[in-house]
Formats: sequence, C-alpha cells, structure tokens
Amino acid sequence: MSRAFRLCASPGPWLLLLAGVLLLTPGSRAQTGAPADRRLSLLVSPAADSIAAAPAPTTKPSAWPSTARRWVATAPSLPLPADSASGLSRRLPLLAGGLAVTYTGLLYVLDQGWYTGERTRFHWFNDLPEWKQLDKAGHFWGAFHESRGAVDMLRWAGVPSRRAIWYGGFVGFVLQSPIEYFDGHDPAYGASATDLTANFLGSAGLIAQQLAWNEVRLMPKYSFHTTRYARLRPNVLGKSLGEQYLKDYNGQTYWLCADLAAWLRPESRWPKWLQPAVGYGAQQMAYNDPAANAALGLRAYRQYYLTFDVNLMRIPTRSKLLKRVFYVASIFHLPAPALEYNSRRGLVMHGLYF
Repeated sequence: MSRAFRLCASPGPWLLLLAGVLLLTPGSRAQTGAPADRRLSLLVSPAADSIAAAPAPTTKPSAWPSTARRWVATAPSLPLPADSASGLSRRLPLLAGGLAVTYTGLLYVLDQGWYTGERTRFHWFNDLPEWKQLDKAGHFWGAFHESRGAVDMLRWAGVPSRRAIWYGGFVGFVLQSPIEYFDGHDPAYGASATDLTANFLGSAGLIAQQLAWNEVRLMPKYSFHTTRYARLRPNVLGKSLGEQYLKDYNGQTYWLCADLAAWLRPESRWPKWLQPAVGYGAQQMAYNDPAANAALGLRAYRQYYLTFDVNLMRIPTRSKLLKRVFYVASIFHLPAPALEYNSRRGLVMHGLYF
C-alpha cells in the first residue's frame, strides 16, 4: 500500500482539481443550433462530461441520429468564443500555470512533511495482496476523476476536443505516479507497480469512454461509512472521523455506475437520472497479516453490491451553481437501498447503504 495513497488518492485533494472546473468553467445554456463554422459548432459541456460537434440542422430534428437528438435534448452546452485562438491564448496559460504551481506545491509538502523519516535506495514493493485491493480501486478512482477534470478544463481553455482528451486524459496518471518515487525511497514501503497500473487504468478508462462516446457513461464513484475496526487500530485506520474517512478501508466502497439512459432511445420512459450500480468493499481488515487479524477474532472478506444511483448530471436545472455542484458531487455515490453478497452471510439486503 502506498504510504501517500491516503493523501493523494483519497477524495479530499482531488476535489481541488474538480473544483477548478467548477470555478473556471462558466455556466451554460442549452443550444438548439450553431453556426456552420466548425469552430463555432463545437459544443463544450463540462456539466455533461462530454463534447460533440453540432452542425446546423438541415432536416427536422427527428431525422437526426439518436445520439445527436440526445445531445440537443439533454446536454446543456456552451459554444466556444468566435475567436477560439484568442480564447485559447488567454485561458490555457492560466490553466497550465495554476495546475503546475498547485501540483509542485503538493509534491513539496509531501517531500518535506510526509516523508520525514529515514530514506533508502529506490526499491520496489509488492503490495497487491494488501487491503483486498481496495487501495488499487482508490488509485483507479482518483486517476479517472483527475483526468476527467483535466479534459473538461482543457476544453474550457479552448483546446480542440481530440487533443483535450489525449492531453488531459493522462493527467491522472501523471499526477499520481510520481508518488511512487517517494514511496520507493521509504524503507517501510517501496514503489508499487500495481499502483502504477491502477493509475494508468483509471486514466485509460476515461480516455476510452471519451473516444468512444464523447462523454462518460460508466462513472466510478466512492462512498464511506464508519466502522468499529478503526477503534482496534486507530494509529493506522484513523482516530478522528476525518482520518477514518481517508484511512479505514473497511468503510470505503467503490462503485461503477452506468448511465443507462445514454444507451436508450430519447423517447424511453426510463428516468434519465436513475442508473444501476455495482459496488465493491471489504470488512474485518485491522491488519494485512491474517495471523494478526485472527488474534483479534477477525478474518477479512470481500463484499459485492448491487443498487441504483442518482446521476446528478441528468437532473435538469437552470442554476449555474447547481450545475457546478452536481459536477463535483458526481464522484460520490449517494445513499440508497442495496443488495449485498459476501461469502459469510450470502445475500444481505440493506434498506439504506452508503
């Protein structure tokens, strides 16, 4: 397990990146048409996490492809300024400079404040068996949303869609991977190849969806609840609520939510804001060592969940503030009834799980 994972792949710090989208990206209005010039017809929609080229309609909307009709009907969009090159020249340096300063500062804080003990020669450490791989799910989740935020901010800055996807899509991998350098010099840990792999897969998952659909249809999400296990080992699993939120893997659940409405016909009666979701978690993990866990009467096991989730991005609103709040909040799974399966108790129904 990466020593810095709880700080750098946990929800808190990476909300700053999504908050950048929230603060930098102006509000949007639905567009029913666009000038024929391709630069003006490029529609940018951070709130819908997608982008599309919308040519001026030459036929009735009903004759458009279903994907185009869905865009006009459901995705609030913001046209780029007429002088896109001017917008690019103004916004991109601001964006790049702000991210560079913020990330450099974060690495400095880690180097000076987090890694304060003895340092060794760079070495690798296989942490794949630890914590039932929940830390790997966290790396995937973090890299995915860092890349998601970066792609949308590049679009806001006027970068062409394809370039924004490729340049911004790997930001999550680039941001998280240097952490392994610090871990590689820590005698108690070591650089993790599987952490790097999870980082890459998170960014690749975002890129693949943007290239395939110009939007995110399979959204990784996170939820947390307190557990009794933190009291058994508070120095590792957390003393305060804030520490447990970052450290106690027993209370963390990672979800994959499917935007089902994106695959259905526009006239479908399925609620566009309702999406099925599968989740993964684990319990009884005070120690990674099974013998140490057994001494406390614990034996770690996995949990699998099936539920529904609210797609905040599909909730219609004219409020610019709410659109921005929904964008950031969409990284979290909201409490809902859930069906759990685990090897200990079989099927378990939760009236409300989060």
